[in-house]
Amino acid sequence: METIHLTVEMMVVLGLLLFTVVLFVSEVVRIDFAAILVMVLLGLLSQLPGLGSLADVSQLFDGLASNAVVSIIAVMIIGAGLDKTGLMSKVAALILKHGGKSEARIVPIISGTVGVISSFMQNVGAAALFLPVVSRIAVRTNLPLSRLLMPMGFCAILGGTLTMVGSSPLILLNDLIASANQSLPPETQMPPFGLFSVTPIGVCLVTTGILYFVFFGRWVLPGVQKGGDATSGTPMKDYLKQIYGLKTDIFEITIPDGHPVAGQTFDDVIQKYHVYIIGSAYRGRTFFAPVIQTKITTPCRLAVLGRRKEVEHMARDAGFVLHDRLDVFAEDYAPTKSGVAEIVIPPGSSVIGKCAHDLVFRKTYGASMLAIHRGEETLSLVATEDHEPTQIGEVPFRAGDTLVILSTWDALTRLSRNRDFVVVTTDYPQEELRPTKVGWAILFFAIALGLILLTDLRLSLCLLTGAVGMILTGVLDIDDAYEAVSWSTVFLLASLIPLGQAVQTSGTAGWIAQEILVLLDGWPIWSLQAGLAILATVFTLIMSNVGATVLLVPLAVSIAVAAGGDPALFALTVAISTSNSFLIPTHQVNALIMGPAGYKVTDFIKSGGIMTILFLVVSLAVMNLLY
Repeated sequence: METIHLTVEMMVVLGLLLFTVVLFVSEVVRIDFAAILVMVLLGLLSQLPGLGSLADVSQLFDGLASNAVVSIIAVMIIGAGLDKTGLMSKVAALILKHGGKSEARIVPIISGTVGVISSFMQNVGAAALFLPVVSRIAVRTNLPLSRLLMPMGFCAILGGTLTMVGSSPLILLNDLIASANQSLPPETQMPPFGLFSVTPIGVCLVTTGILYFVFFGRWVLPGVQKGGDATSGTPMKDYLKQIYGLKTDIFEITIPDGHPVAGQTFDDVIQKYHVYIIGSAYRGRTFFAPVIQTKITTPCRLAVLGRRKEVEHMARDAGFVLHDRLDVFAEDYAPTKSGVAEIVIPPGSSVIGKCAHDLVFRKTYGASMLAIHRGEETLSLVATEDHEPTQIGEVPFRAGDTLVILSTWDALTRLSRNRDFVVVTTDYPQEELRPTKVGWAILFFAIALGLILLTDLRLSLCLLTGAVGMILTGVLDIDDAYEAVSWSTVFLLASLIPLGQAVQTSGTAGWIAQEILVLLDGWPIWSLQAGLAILATVFTLIMSNVGATVLLVPLAVSIAVAAGGDPALFALTVAISTSNSFLIPTHQVNALIMGPAGYKVTDFIKSGGIMTILFLVVSLAVMNLLY
């Protein structure tokens, strides 16, 4: 191989790399702005004499239209479309049903699922699709999002090693092998890898990632949400207790088949108990705020709001079955779908002088009234420390009354347009789901996935087909699509692409590789392989994994042939190791999860440092045992 000499351009690129790392680690400025700053510096420096080949200014911003960045934009829109139909909420409910609220159970389910999905679609796509699912799970379990997103993101990256179509380097590998074979003697030529040739390696890596976070997550993951887009908020029972002195929670009970209360109304059943019936379910249908004059059909389930001791007393006394946790109603009363809100009755409202029963409040407004706050007094069916229970359904409304209601966010959005009330609560999701569009959402997601798996079209075009289809069919409108995109992530990745290209085109990458290989000269074959794995890991942090693969696979094959090693194994080592990208948020998946979880670069260094070492040890061990 021809010797590469260090040039002024290479020194400038090395200086920019060091400057970028310092900005990322110190976080003197926001990380996305740091990336933009480095891109601008790269463009300005390329105008100086002798540095003209650092960057082509006419192509400096091409990263914004790159295949990777456009793919991320499209997959964010597709994920938002699936979420808009309520499909992702159902997925979250399914995970919670099997995982409960335990981090030790939820992390393996989420991470394992995303890892498997990443084996047949781009890992950033799998991560983007599951981002709203994990956000909903964090809200429902009161687990910080920062403790769930990193395991999910890391396993999405690891899942790319499960098949030969799971990551771009593995997709490229057989082409690079075919190219290398042209210059090799027949006895050293390498056969192509099959679709599942790398599956044992991927299974071991994904399993390692899951076990790492299950056993060591309490120490390596940030324990408190540091900011970001998703927060868990205040649980309803804590809110009612703090603001109104109501010590209540939601419970689920079953009225067995043939129970004597069949045919009676909900009002008849709860007259002697100080509880609210806020939901009912029978024959596969659920009702969020059932009219209390509704006659009971058995068997059925009820969602009941009240003090635990009062609900337990009612269950024992009436012969109902009290469940340990919400099951049928888990989705309806999740904080992402419903919650407590306050509405005020303004002067001139047509409801003044009327009571909730007169208005058939639940049927008319789709909400359950929990309390009336009047002056310094709170009237409620549930006793407070200062007041006895009150039949609030019979209390006439006055101007200035604050009604405390339990409502779906959809119903509250509609109520905000009613001039008889002023909705005081503003911090709630003010959007209406479109469950009737779920068929279109699934169809265009399937079309995008089919194009990825069955055609040679560019990934960005395949995903944009799905995104555009969802907009055309009304799953999302164009404003929803714009809001779905994390533009900080887009600019972070697009701004780093020119730096990665400069590392490669200036010869800096080749010089670094040459210097490291000189250090490894004469070492045992296993140490050469380990050195290549480390080199590929470093390169994938500072340039694209595709660029690192294209650069290092030919070098790896040459080293293996010269040292008497297996060239196919060395080439595979490079392609696998380019997925070892956990130390800093330069990988697309890490950049995607950084904002919503409020991660800092130091969080990636802390958690990703150990993961990087585990990746190297496990991948090298499995490759040498199996190949």
